[in-house]
Amino acid sequence: MYQATSITELRQYVQHWKDHGQSIAFIPTMGNLHAGHMSLIEKGQSLSDRTICSIFVNPMQFGPNEDWDHYPRTLEKDIALLEEIGCDLVYLPTASELYPEGLEQISQVQVTDLTDHYEGAHRPGHFTGVATVVLKLFNIVRPDVSVFGKKDYQQYRVISKMVEDFNLDVQIIGQETTREASGLATSSRNQYLDDAQTKKAALIYQVLQQTADQVNQGERDFEALQLRAIKDLDEAGFKTDYFCICNADNLLPATTEDRDLVILVTAAIDQTRLLDNIEISLW
Repeated sequence: MYQATSITELRQYVQHWKDHGQSIAFIPTMGNLHAGHMSLIEKGQSLSDRTICSIFVNPMQFGPNEDWDHYPRTLEKDIALLEEIGCDLVYLPTASELYPEGLEQISQVQVTDLTDHYEGAHRPGHFTGVATVVLKLFNIVRPDVSVFGKKDYQQYRVISKMVEDFNLDVQIIGQETTREASGLATSSRNQYLDDAQTKKAALIYQVLQQTADQVNQGERDFEALQLRAIKDLDEAGFKTDYFCICNADNLLPATTEDRDLVILVTAAIDQTRLLDNIEISLW
């Protein structure tokens, strides 16, 4: 596996592969890789000739009360995992290269409509940081396809809309959520849970499934379903930030006319916020 630490170095590899007619899949990450990330790499490998993964803990997407300094960095382990799975190249940019004049001077990307609610409301500026760095990485790597996990469903939709709005020549693929045997969505945040909390965290997906089953059986009082789910989670010891049945495309509250739905939830155990979702097709 090749390693590139500069834009110039990365582009030399990319240009060589493109000159030989090879397609490129790109998976941007912040490292601390787990099975979910590996599924993104494998999906990219199935869709392209070459697969590039970036590891960059992006300071622009962290809020003032979020500790960028203490985000887990496991570079040695990450590189070993990428080599084992057969990733072709890992890009390791520095903040000084991506933001040479600092965060205050960089042009920013704001994706309208999709970023005002849910995670956008709880983490102001987060999606601006995500969209800005992903656009920069797309322009640097110039991939044919890029794979994003659907566990962070709102992020997946934000990136998809940005690509559509800016007419970027890259196909965005959403990869299904990787789960533990209990149903708990695989996440870097799971490492902060002890054994009892990990067991309890599986209830999030169970409540999602129960709610989806009720929708599939014809229940259309979405507000009542949401309130019942929040009550179930909070009574189990979670602090539920939101549990919303949405239109899967624009993430607006679902109506009885909608056929493609997604239920978004974020619930915290102590200080650990866990995101999950479930998609519903009523066609």
